Amino acid sequence: MSFKPISDIGEFGLIERISSIVAPTCETKPRLLEGIGDDCAVYELSSSTVQVATTDLLLEQVHFDLLTTPLQHLGSKAISVNVSDICAMNAKPSYALVSIALPSKASVEFVETVYSGMSETATRYNTALAGGDTSASSGGIVISVMVAGEAEKERISYRKGAEPGNLICVTGSLGGAAAGLKVLMREKNIMLEHIKHGEKYDKDVMSNLEEYNDAIRQQLLPSARIDIVEFFHRHDITPTSMIDISDGLASDLAHICKRSGVGAHIEEGRIPILSQARHIADEFQDDAVNYALSGGEDYELLFTLKEEHFSAIASHPDITVIGKITPAEKGLLLSDIYGMNIDLKTIGGFNHFRKKAQG
Repeated sequence: MSFKPISDIGEFGLIERISSIVAPTCETKPRLLEGIGDDCAVYELSSSTVQVATTDLLLEQVHFDLLTTPLQHLGSKAISVNVSDICAMNAKPSYALVSIALPSKASVEFVETVYSGMSETATRYNTALAGGDTSASSGGIVISVMVAGEAEKERISYRKGAEPGNLICVTGSLGGAAAGLKVLMREKNIMLEHIKHGEKYDKDVMSNLEEYNDAIRQQLLPSARIDIVEFFHRHDITPTSMIDISDGLASDLAHICKRSGVGAHIEEGRIPILSQARHIADEFQDDAVNYALSGGEDYELLFTLKEEHFSAIASHPDITVIGKITPAEKGLLLSDIYGMNIDLKTIGGFNHFRKKAQG
């Protein structure tokens, strides 16, 4: 019997297979309105209220590197990336469960610092840290966070509601997280080279990186856009679909289009790019637009809205319209600054288990 490597199907192919296996368990729960396939599972609590729940992992040397990540920042990010999923459903968080696996050599002060970051950030989101689990790890650090929240049933935004003619909108500025990671990895490699050759090096990786602060902050200390959710609720806005940008604009827009059965057309010139990301891209001879399209980890919100509701968001300084939803047969297109159309499916985004190119 031959076995298929996960790299042959990638992260999203694996999720589809898992979803088909567990689907029968969901069919027995009629109040489970949404299972695998969106930012959160959605469970009906009453005729007017739903609970949303999400979980995420942070693994050492996969999602973070202790040489470049301050411990308090690590704790903060662990909470923020999960609350971001709650926000992507147009809901607000209520409580979190945190599990952590640690090498036996980890110090008590190490753990306290990580949890201090979690507590400070959870307080900012009005989220209770209500429990979890601890375990020894024979490898690196593993942090698993589950966040639950609530919303009015009629306010929930899924990935599957976009329709042709809807406006495509994003919050904030994109590309900063990928740009910040580039800088941090460069600094890490310089540090390791100094150590390798027995040379002195300032171990405070952040000390000489002030000119990159905005991008590095977007990588190490992302903020869930709960302020946007509050804006939506105050102005009675319910996006027709929504997702948070964790894998990159191209990939996450593709998720919305696949679930909604539609296409999309966005314009490069309208994509809000963090100005510092453009400077960093120049240093690395990269294109900052690619950081936004495929870099991921910006944790901004990508949503669609009926065109007649444009006036409701027009004056918001942190919301940008970047394109429109189209019929499915039109595909997923990006018009570049020269007027050429590029197939977004060829760009993709971050994907665990991706098969690496040979050679």
